[in-house]
Amino acid sequence: MSELTHFNKKGDAHMVDVGSKDVTHRVAVASGVISMQADTLAMIVQGDHRKGDVLGIARIAGIMACKRTSELVPLCHPIGLTHAEVDFTVNTADNSVSCTARTETRSQTGVEMEALTAVQVALLTIYDMCKAVDRGMRMDGIRLVEKAGGKSGRWTAE
Repeated sequence: MSELTHFNKKGDAHMVDVGSKDVTHRVAVASGVISMQADTLAMIVQGDHRKGDVLGIARIAGIMACKRTSELVPLCHPIGLTHAEVDFTVNTADNSVSCTARTETRSQTGVEMEALTAVQVALLTIYDMCKAVDRGMRMDGIRLVEKAGGKSGRWTAE
């Protein structure tokens, strides 16, 4: 197992020095799901939520959030994203919405945190917009699905 990189030799938290790392094309994909009542999902799908297009607003929220990841996660490097996309899949069989976020950069550090942040905030936005009718919604399975680039190369979840 690798050591935790966000602690120095004295055990103090610090921002990892990426200055000597190569600039490479880096990609990360994260996913998660929000489960809800059937009526709540129907309202989202039909587009008759009084607050507007739930998935459209959640998509924009996820993209906005991934651009601000370093402001939310204390030791995360601010990076210039070259691409961010957030997609949803409606699953009527289990009354859920799956979210997938893909982030890309040409940088000295990865974009995993940005993809994960996009998923979290997109799902939180769905919750926020629908909580008046369904407070029991549940977010699950939020995880990194794959990453590519940098010294460690490609990684894919099992």
